[in-house]
Amino acid sequence: MAAMEHGTGNVWRVGCDIERELNAANVEIDEKRKDIVYLATEKAKLEERIERLEEAGDEMANAYEEICHDSYDKKKIANWRKAKEAKL
Repeated sequence: MAAMEHGTGNVWRVGCDIERELNAANVEIDEKRKDIVYLATEKAKLEERIERLEEAGDEMANAYEEICHDSYDKKKIANWRKAKEAKL
């Protein structure tokens, strides 16, 4: 009978260890999910900022193009457009 109780105790301890490991894994998964949500939010903010900067750059390039007559200046405008297209 004592051997049976000893075996049951081991099974119970193993079950407790597995439960602790499962709980720790669930906590780690929840933390990683929070990190993913945070990173997705930050990515969206940065993409929005890039879009606003590109729009401002386009407006400045268009306005500058109307008043510039120097080939150097026109090359700078072309470089802006080329750099913007390369991003896509």
